[in-house]
Amino acid sequence: MDDADDIYMRSWTGTIIGPHNTVHEGRIYQLKLFCDKDYPDNPPTACFQTRINMTCVNQETGAVEPSMFPMLANWRREYTMEDILIGLKKEMSAPQNRKLHQPLDGSDDHNIEQKGLVLRCTIL
Repeated sequence: MDDADDIYMRSWTGTIIGPHNTVHEGRIYQLKLFCDKDYPDNPPTACFQTRINMTCVNQETGAVEPSMFPMLANWRREYTMEDILIGLKKEMSAPQNRKLHQPLDGSDDHNIEQKGLVLRCTIL
């Protein structure tokens, strides 16, 4: 959760460590998840804060495009934030994303071996 004063728990920060045997391996990706008033009936929005090249992510804004990411497009009330993070990590391993050239930002500065990094909602 981003804001301890947010009594509705709408704003979250998630972290995904790039999957092995992909161009994402060893990278740490941060994203924001925001739940509107109609959550959990409608999906939250997800937006990468770390630059990433994936077919379901808008390259200008970092937003995960619901029409390109099946979990958001076919949202079910019982899905969780963890499900979204796991789904995005699986999407990184998909054939269309596993070898896509990645932006330089987010590779060296966020090495997995960096000490003192606080991780919330981390999917390893």
